[in-house]
Amino acid sequence: MGGKQQDKDDEAYGKPVKYDPSFRGPIKNRSCTDVICCILFLLFILGYIVVGIVAWLYGDPRQVLYPRNSTGAYCGMGENKDKPYLLYFNIFSCILSTNIISVAENGLPCPTPQVCVSSCPEAPWTVEKNQFSQTVGEVFYTKNRNFCLPGVPWNMMVITSLQQELCPSFLLPSAPALGRCFPWTNVTLPALPGITNDTTIAQGISGLIDSLNARDISVKIFEDFAQSWYWILVALGVALVLSLLFILLLRLVAGPLVLVLILGVLGVLAYGIYYCWEEYRVLRDKGASISQLGFTTNLSAYRSVQETWLAALIVLAVLEAILLLVLIFLRQRIRIAIALLKEASKAVGQMMSTMFYPLVTFVLLLICIAYWAMTALYLATSGQPQYVLWASNISSPGCEKVPINTSCDPMAQPVNSSCPGLMCVFQGYSSKGLVQRSLFNLQIYGVLGLFWTLNWVLALGQCVLAGAFASFYWAFHKPQDIPTFPLISAFIRTLRYHTGSLAFGALILTLVQIARVILEYIDHKLRGVQNPVARCIMCCFKCCLWCLEKFIKFLNRNAYIMIAIYGKNFCVSAKNAFTLLMRNIVRVVVLDKVTDLLLFFGKLLVVGGVGVLSFFFFSGRIQGLGRDFKSPHLNYYWLPIMTSILGAYVIASGFFSVFGMCVDTLFLCFLEDLERNDGSLDRPYYMSKSLLKILGKKNEAPPDNKKRKK
Repeated sequence: MGGKQQDKDDEAYGKPVKYDPSFRGPIKNRSCTDVICCILFLLFILGYIVVGIVAWLYGDPRQVLYPRNSTGAYCGMGENKDKPYLLYFNIFSCILSTNIISVAENGLPCPTPQVCVSSCPEAPWTVEKNQFSQTVGEVFYTKNRNFCLPGVPWNMMVITSLQQELCPSFLLPSAPALGRCFPWTNVTLPALPGITNDTTIAQGISGLIDSLNARDISVKIFEDFAQSWYWILVALGVALVLSLLFILLLRLVAGPLVLVLILGVLGVLAYGIYYCWEEYRVLRDKGASISQLGFTTNLSAYRSVQETWLAALIVLAVLEAILLLVLIFLRQRIRIAIALLKEASKAVGQMMSTMFYPLVTFVLLLICIAYWAMTALYLATSGQPQYVLWASNISSPGCEKVPINTSCDPMAQPVNSSCPGLMCVFQGYSSKGLVQRSLFNLQIYGVLGLFWTLNWVLALGQCVLAGAFASFYWAFHKPQDIPTFPLISAFIRTLRYHTGSLAFGALILTLVQIARVILEYIDHKLRGVQNPVARCIMCCFKCCLWCLEKFIKFLNRNAYIMIAIYGKNFCVSAKNAFTLLMRNIVRVVVLDKVTDLLLFFGKLLVVGGVGVLSFFFFSGRIQGLGRDFKSPHLNYYWLPIMTSILGAYVIASGFFSVFGMCVDTLFLCFLEDLERNDGSLDRPYYMSKSLLKILGKKNEAPPDNKKRKK
């Protein structure tokens, strides 16, 4: 009965791989796979390029990068090249109803004249009554107050310029933020007509300045990076060396290290059990109970309830028991996992070029992100500028018959003495035209292109590394039988034959990720009106999509390994990989958890070590290293520390991702080796001697067997 049941289980997850006398590792004679998907991917990329060209032809990113004056001219460009800042005559008319997004996209539109200036005002100033009869030249130009609109005559009366809003009636000490002059909050406002110095205005200015005025901080940050950039590079070099040493030393210390980590987890759980028991015992003696507390949303209140610590005690005890049982009954599989980790370290040592392949992936990812960002920016700024007639007070005498908000020509400013302050001002960019009507669809196309290309680049890296490491495993005599350039060969082979298969797997993952993004957007928009049932349903959907994404990533990763070895299409490779793993599910779980634990410890070691060294060095706590090794004087010493920690994490993640791919590849090869071969003279195992020893198997073939040489 047991044998029949085992046969049924084997049939459910596919039949074991049969022996193939011609198999010598990654197949060289292969054909293109998933050709239809390859063609679709290439056509999509061609369309993505067309979208970028259209965006470049119709877009105008200057409207985001540079501020505009009332006529729509850009400050800091063209005739305003020496005037990079924008001054608002009466900033109080618009400052309270703005935010950072509107500033960047809409240029902070407000009903007041705006002029480009070379520098922001440094001192408060107000036009006095006795200056009304003087000329603009006497009050503004000769006093170096070049804040009037362009073209205001020298001999115009000040009262006339103020009535027509050609010159500002007051100036406030300002600082540039996003290319615009914003007043400081610690300045006492002068008596201004129609403006009250209340706390609302002060708070509005303060909030905007705190959010936008980063000039001084940015200068200090630049100075800190200029003073410490070479030490940051040294810290990143230390992270690189530590990551490399950790991987290379695994062949010597993998077993003891895994044992120490497991004992450490057991010790932490044991301490948690002890702590929960002490807390429970104290609260039990005091008589605190959940029945006395009742239900409350204050989660901290449950810390004083004895049932909370009892539940934690039970959970930790169960986890401790499970881990102990795993160590007892799965110790043989843990030994196999450790041996595979050592073998992966040996493979990386034989092919050191694989450790630096993440640089290629990083560059390709950077290109994809930069192209999407520029395309999205150009698309968002497409359209022709629109100008309309505007007056500060349309109810003033003489403005009744003026067609306010009608189109006008900014190059021919309206002259209408009967309506004071009448101007042709910039309103925005038109939404008419084929590109503008299709703007949303083009942006969606760009987002799809971003996700698809990013996932394809990651898939390319996984498949290339899998091909290189598989050539190591299936080399019967190591390192003699390893190809001369395994990484380059795998890269060319993958691009030539399997672009379509990688695009197929990347597309499946992209659709799930976009579904998650849409769901997150819907949840964000409806969060305020959802009832508890709707929130619960939304949370379940999000959880299901998250699990689906993780499963697809796992399936794709193993499918790419099979593609790299056998050169079959994506669906067949995914099926073969899945059935092979399901036939060895216990080994899969043990290896996955042991590898995750080990790589987590490695990241912690690298990032923690670099962080501690950076902290002690940049904070000046390391003394006596000499003048050449003296820490620089910094405004914010935490800035290079955080940069070093982030860079160390990126470097460690890149190195360990290669190592993780090596472990997964060798594991699949190991499982197939067990099914293909039996250790006989004609079918010897390809695995290392340590794995053979753990499994209690041996090869009958002599070490110098020429039959297995490629």
